[in-house]
Amino acid sequence: MKSLAVLAVLAGAAAAQTPDVDDIMARVARNQTNSQEARKQYTYRQKQLLRMLRGSGKLAREERREYDVGPTPDGSHKDLARFEGRYEYRGKYVPYDRPGYEYKEMDIDGELINELSEDMTNDKHSRDGLACDLFPLTEAQQHKYTFELKGTEKYRGRDVYRVKFQPRPHQDFDDASWKGEALIDAAEYQPLFVQTSLAFRIPAPVKILLGTNITGLGFAVSYERFEDGIWFPVSYGGEFEVRAVFFYKRKISVAMTNQDFRRTHVESSVTYVSQDR
Repeated sequence: MKSLAVLAVLAGAAAAQTPDVDDIMARVARNQTNSQEARKQYTYRQKQLLRMLRGSGKLAREERREYDVGPTPDGSHKDLARFEGRYEYRGKYVPYDRPGYEYKEMDIDGELINELSEDMTNDKHSRDGLACDLFPLTEAQQHKYTFELKGTEKYRGRDVYRVKFQPRPHQDFDDASWKGEALIDAAEYQPLFVQTSLAFRIPAPVKILLGTNITGLGFAVSYERFEDGIWFPVSYGGEFEVRAVFFYKRKISVAMTNQDFRRTHVESSVTYVSQDR
């Protein structure tokens, strides 16, 4: 009986040490705000790889982009440093040298691949370019979702909380579209890894009338801790399939990495900051 009592005490102590999910997410929201502000101290190099495969699995189009990213008063700006593109035409791959290039009057691939880069990695009101509504951890987004603590575990050598999220009941699709899980650092209440997928299916009337369907839509982002407790997204990606206008089918992948972080100073000099692996 004494052993059972001891176990009960230990279990109660462990439960007392783990905050409830509302407390965890409130701290995360505050830290997301602080992190957005702290990120304006840094410039970095962003690399993108965008690919589109035909239904047969053959590469239809590919772009490799590199940007130098710097802060602005309310977000970030990107300067294109390097670009390589190619598209398939009659069994051969034709190179091109600028974003937004369309080689024919109705070039769906050319228009779509550029929109993907802009929409998914170039939110000018974000310090890191990622759309804030895609990973709903900020204070402005959290009220649209419900959160559930799934447990605690180790991830990359750190104690983390695994938190599941999904849109609140009756939430409008345009306001809250994602469900997924986040690994939250237990010491600093910052996300280490977040994975999302589309919470709703494309309505049947849309698929029937417009011939459009999207499957497998989801994204993942990893964060790393830098000096002074500043956290930054260092990798981001996703893969999904699009069927549209009855004849168009593509499997699309987006991959982005941020690297070569440098702290900016008032006198505009920069200092290299190594990543905390």
